[in-house]
Amino acid sequence: MGLRNGRLMLKVGIVGLPNVGKSSLFNALTAAGAPSENYPFCTVEPNVGTVEVPDARLDRIHELSESQTRVPTVIQFVDIAGLVEGASEGEGLGNKFLGNIREVDAIAHVLRCFEEEDITHVLGSVDPVRDREIVETELVLADLETVQRRLEKVEKKAKSGEKDAIREKGILDKAMHALERGRPVRVADISADEMPILAGFQLLTTKPVLYVANVAESDLPDADNVSTRALFDAVKGDAAERQDGEAIVTVCSALESELAEMDDTDSKLFLEEVGLSETGLNRLIRVAYELLGLVTFFTTGENESRAWTVRSGSSAPQAAGMIHSDFERGFIRAETIHFDAFSSVGSWKSARDTGVLRSEGKGYTVVDGDIILFRFNV
Repeated sequence: MGLRNGRLMLKVGIVGLPNVGKSSLFNALTAAGAPSENYPFCTVEPNVGTVEVPDARLDRIHELSESQTRVPTVIQFVDIAGLVEGASEGEGLGNKFLGNIREVDAIAHVLRCFEEEDITHVLGSVDPVRDREIVETELVLADLETVQRRLEKVEKKAKSGEKDAIREKGILDKAMHALERGRPVRVADISADEMPILAGFQLLTTKPVLYVANVAESDLPDADNVSTRALFDAVKGDAAERQDGEAIVTVCSALESELAEMDDTDSKLFLEEVGLSETGLNRLIRVAYELLGLVTFFTTGENESRAWTVRSGSSAPQAAGMIHSDFERGFIRAETIHFDAFSSVGSWKSARDTGVLRSEGKGYTVVDGDIILFRFNV
């Protein structure tokens, strides 16, 4: 995950076969106007869009604090060129696709789960499970080549007794075992402590995957139409059988495009009409945060109310460091209240007066929804 103005920013790559709705979804999410014509490889260079992370908690905090400004956290979506079979060997725009996907933190894999005669499928028929297998196979083959090349280099050092090489070879062997079975490295028997050894190789199949089942508007909210239900159930059954830890989100890119052009009031009414409580953007971001183990904390005051993203399990000093390195270096304590309590008491002063404001030290682990005032001295 990269830093933008000193802040952690999630980068999600939207991938899939040509003409499954990637660019249409990207346009709806980011309102960036990327080309989405009905022909393969419409997207050549990746389109990048940075959008605000919607969070009703920040809106409430901003309202209660009467802050001058409201600053949300952001997420970056990257619309990557459609992949075809043979991409790992340079077919189509394979090299460009694989290079671009190495740069993202997570993958949103769009699977077409609707029938539409006017929108051609690059393979002539709609089969989301087949499409998923094609993309993952190309990622596995690309990683297999990377791991094989590295093993050739490290094996000689391991045979000579070099400890670091021996450890690295053991981890690479685990990755190779998964890849040779056609499985992603993320499901290999590799511990969290061992994974950093692989970080420098930018393996594609270590990245968390979120499947986006792109359905027709008439299929919402639960993909109940007979044809779509069969396609959608196939995606769910495939994921359940493999148990690779991927998540599935149902989205209608056509609907999201309409919502992107509406104001908040009309958008809310439209969502209610189709039986949805939130937009596809909200669902995508929420699940992506869960996949990557991210949480949000807030700071608030007269000048601004702001949302910050940190990794789950971050300590109070680490969270303070997201604001400024001086905050972490000179950390004294964190005055903390959870959003639920803050929303109830209504102000920072009331939180102090009622005794619900806590003072936490260096060992405190930040919880999603915490509102924090950092005390520090440099």
